[in-house]
Amino acid sequence: MLGKPKTLEVVSLQLPTHMRYQENLDTLLHYLKNHQDKHIIVAPEVFLTGLDYAHMATAAKFSANALKTLKKEIDEQVVVLTLILEDGDDFVNQAVVIHKHKIIHKQEKIKLFKLGDEDLYFKAGKKKKIKPFVLDGVVYALLICFELRFKELWKQIEGADVVLIPARWGKPRKKHLEILSEALAVMNQCYVVLSNASDIDMASSSAIISPTGEAIREDKQEAIEGTIDFREIKKMRRYIAMD
Repeated sequence: MLGKPKTLEVVSLQLPTHMRYQENLDTLLHYLKNHQDKHIIVAPEVFLTGLDYAHMATAAKFSANALKTLKKEIDEQVVVLTLILEDGDDFVNQAVVIHKHKIIHKQEKIKLFKLGDEDLYFKAGKKKKIKPFVLDGVVYALLICFELRFKELWKQIEGADVVLIPARWGKPRKKHLEILSEALAVMNQCYVVLSNASDIDMASSSAIISPTGEAIREDKQEAIEGTIDFREIKKMRRYIAMD
């Protein structure tokens, strides 16, 4: 692709994680096949295994093998998900962006959610890894779930055209998720693609949010579809200049 496209078709998945890891991988592969016409697909945080603290080594081994499978399958699409992986003697929650059979970007979650005991099971990533990256002329950035709450991280991803957010955000704080993701889109004058889990205790609220803060959101759907229109980004950044 030469230069930035005018539009990109995107899907935000809104799915529950089941106890059988393979069932989750088969579900993801099913959605990738069914949405081959879409440019970007984002899956919820640790969708393949959930936060299976009782079986971290097993979850990490499965995730590593699943990653190999996904790299073989994913060609033109841009697919975003997070995985439990081993890092030496520790475990990390690593986000990966897969395109044309390669990982083109990865970063570990740096803000671990203490209410969910994440700090007891994961090693935090490095803050400097949270920064924009470019693919086919489009500037992307990525935040993982709880990281959405931290204003210093918003500063680090300024200038991104599209912010990708895989999440496993709880139902009691549903409104916070909606407010923060919409505010990020307005503040950064960008699109936000939020994919949240739909387990019974999760908030759902997956959305595709425009630079004006308008959200395509439907909690009963398993796949939220929308269009990223780069003319809308350009229009907003010209209309309300932030420099």
